[in-house]
Amino acid sequence: MSRKILYILLSVMLLSAGWLGISGLTLLVALVPLLFLSAGYSDSARDFWRMAMWATLTFVLWNAATIWWVWIATPAGPITATIFSTFWNLTAFMLYHYVSKRAPKALSYTLLVAAWVATEYLYTSAEVLSFPWLTLGNGFSGDVWAVQWYEWTGVFGGSVWVVVANILIFEALRDSRKTKWAIAVAAVVLPVVVSLSLYVGHKPAEESVEVAVIQPNVDCYNEKFADNRLWQMENMTELLRQVPVQTKIVALPETALPEHLQDNAPEEGQSVMTLQAEMDSLGMDAMLITGATTVRYYAPNEPHTSTARAMRGGYFYDIYNSAIAINADDDNTLHHKMRLVIGVEAMPFTNLLNKFVDLGGVTGQLGRNDKATVFRKGAAVGPAICYEGLYGDCFTRFVREGAEFMTVLSNDGWWGNTPGHKRLFDFCRLRAIECRRDIARSANTGVSGFINSRGDVVKRLDWEQRGVLVSDVTLRHDVTLYVRYGDWVGRMSLLLTFLGVMYYTAYRQRRKNHFVD
Repeated sequence: MSRKILYILLSVMLLSAGWLGISGLTLLVALVPLLFLSAGYSDSARDFWRMAMWATLTFVLWNAATIWWVWIATPAGPITATIFSTFWNLTAFMLYHYVSKRAPKALSYTLLVAAWVATEYLYTSAEVLSFPWLTLGNGFSGDVWAVQWYEWTGVFGGSVWVVVANILIFEALRDSRKTKWAIAVAAVVLPVVVSLSLYVGHKPAEESVEVAVIQPNVDCYNEKFADNRLWQMENMTELLRQVPVQTKIVALPETALPEHLQDNAPEEGQSVMTLQAEMDSLGMDAMLITGATTVRYYAPNEPHTSTARAMRGGYFYDIYNSAIAINADDDNTLHHKMRLVIGVEAMPFTNLLNKFVDLGGVTGQLGRNDKATVFRKGAAVGPAICYEGLYGDCFTRFVREGAEFMTVLSNDGWWGNTPGHKRLFDFCRLRAIECRRDIARSANTGVSGFINSRGDVVKRLDWEQRGVLVSDVTLRHDVTLYVRYGDWVGRMSLLLTFLGVMYYTAYRQRRKNHFVD
């Protein structure tokens, strides 16, 4: 029993290191203790459930060690995320465990790799109940020099690398022949060598634009949504005066404006006009990108979305977490957040529940859409909002629409000075590699800064620092393989899992009929 507990604790520590700011390279051996535990059990039903117990404990502790900080904003958050994350990890691992006792080793290992990545893909792609924080490929957010090939595969390629490396190292430890160790070492080293060659050979684009990011450092709980609009606007205009007059694009954080704007005419909002007037007085011909809350009203009998809230008189309205562009070159000045935070911004299963009960007016349900809007002012900018930085597919939508660099508008103060805001910034480094786009990130507080197209941090403002950063951001027009094909590794893994299960079913049937020895 004590040996098994030590195995579990070792696996948890190795799994967690990348999310605790140490290094994701420990992931390459993190599943080895679990594989040894699995190998020690028989094919009996009792041993299956024993292994399931140990695997469940491992994944629950991994979640507890890495997402505990979500509790600060919403106590239900880490519990719900742990349940669903553990379910998907357990599904993949126990499928492997079951098959490994009854089928050839090659099939069970293939299913472990494919099913693990397929379940990550399903969890990421889900419209509701999606929190892909612990996708294995995200663990390398502090080791961007080792995963430059994400421009081909996205983070799911990193997950494949992790599971394959664990399998090969596990096999080498069980059978220490030199050939097995050579294969295991090659599986670890070759991707790093390829990455380093891409890292060293990466050439930044020649065209650039001067960009500023502002971090106002307003407390989320006691100041941000209090009745102090005048003070908040004075805080932002004071920082805006520190931006060089020649700067072409300025980024403010998520929900930076302290009023609700009309969704069909945000430029008429008092805060928008105040910022425009301030830029005019400074002689700035810049585009200002800012987060805001916008509201769209529907007249009686006008078609409305399933997320719309009911009002008296048959009216409905949607509230959006939005990014708006002030002083843009065209009329594309509004982007609605595509990926909403479950429980805080979105109510799960809205479409289904609305068939049976009117959910108009449900607290916390925001409107959303799937269209990525690109803002233009001498450069094409993708305005991602906070949680969208977790999803590579969100970034690819902006780039496909022509974004030459990305901004990320965020409000990281909900979780205090914890690993939460640090990893949110680091995950943007992976997005930069996947799309090969520079990123300018503006947080209310947390980490604001600049990331270049190979994932290097150029400048940054850290927790509770108030100020302005200015940097030249390069503009790229090329499209990576990942942008072109999206999460193809996840889709292929889903297909391979299905084929693997079908093959296993046929194999067992043939064994039953004595066609296989």
